[in-house]
Amino acid sequence: MAVSMLQAFEIGKYLVTQRLAGRKRFPLTLMLEPLFRCNLACSGCGKIQYPAEILRQNLSPEQCFAAVEECGAPVVAIPGGEPLMHPQIDVIVRGLVERKKFVYLCTNGLLLEKSLSKFEPSPYFSFSVHLDGLQELHDHCVDRKGVFDIAIRAIKAAKAKGFRVTTNTTVFEGTKPQDIQDLFDFLADLGVDGMMISPGYSYEKAPDQDHFLQREQTKALFREIMAPYRSGNKKGWNFNHNPLFLDFLMGERDYECTPWGMPSYSIFGWQKPCYLLGEGYATTYKELVETTDWSQYGRASGNPKCQDCMVHCGYEPTAAMDAMDPGNVGRSFGSLLGLAR
Repeated sequence: MAVSMLQAFEIGKYLVTQRLAGRKRFPLTLMLEPLFRCNLACSGCGKIQYPAEILRQNLSPEQCFAAVEECGAPVVAIPGGEPLMHPQIDVIVRGLVERKKFVYLCTNGLLLEKSLSKFEPSPYFSFSVHLDGLQELHDHCVDRKGVFDIAIRAIKAAKAKGFRVTTNTTVFEGTKPQDIQDLFDFLADLGVDGMMISPGYSYEKAPDQDHFLQREQTKALFREIMAPYRSGNKKGWNFNHNPLFLDFLMGERDYECTPWGMPSYSIFGWQKPCYLLGEGYATTYKELVETTDWSQYGRASGNPKCQDCMVHCGYEPTAAMDAMDPGNVGRSFGSLLGLAR
């Protein structure tokens, strides 16, 4: 099972509460970036392109807790940079778990094994290890040999100590479906607790701007990647996604973006309008929601920056709300029990 029953229940309860309260814009997952430093220089990211004085800065645990409490999202993803480089990342995680937030600490795995003693297993806490393919492909994507092997050793060590471990895979233009299918087979045999997959996004600071997918490319590629799973031949593939989001990636559902559903908070504040577009920052989440002209974003807006985007931070919240529709509840809940694809 990918998403735990506890998490599914709590998020379902949260969504029902928001709907009953008549709220149209609310957060589902907070993307909490406590630093931008990293020990890799992946061509599809570029966070380390910030000036040195920015890379030296960290969010304090108190700043992280304040953002989480103000926002109120039930899930907190901690990307970076590399979060395990933060000197107080264990304090941050412990404080979020104490607040009963579902925490996903995103890591490239290089520091994971040596950092395990800082953390305690919890149903509210998961490591999310970034893997874009098997050894040769992944090491090429991160531009360093040996990273895949280190990450796999760390996953095995974390699982042996009782931690939940998920993976996160980004798919770029030129990716071969068989390569991703082979990765998923490997991860299923490894016993990870869930897999996440998303098309590459045109992050403005990324050095490589030539391999981001266009919308129709994304649909065609994901239909090929997911074909064995949809046919029932890959029962070991457990995804940490709402199945409606996977339907969307394959072009079987047409959604509009809800960027306020996964807001991003960093040393600069609340990023406008979303994790992918840097158009200024708000001081508070309330200011972000109330002062952003949301009609200027999403595919329907005509904004050229949004036309090819199908990334989780904009569309997972949309799928989550759609899952509350009576016609979709069975499919969404059934995926938790392995009954729906």
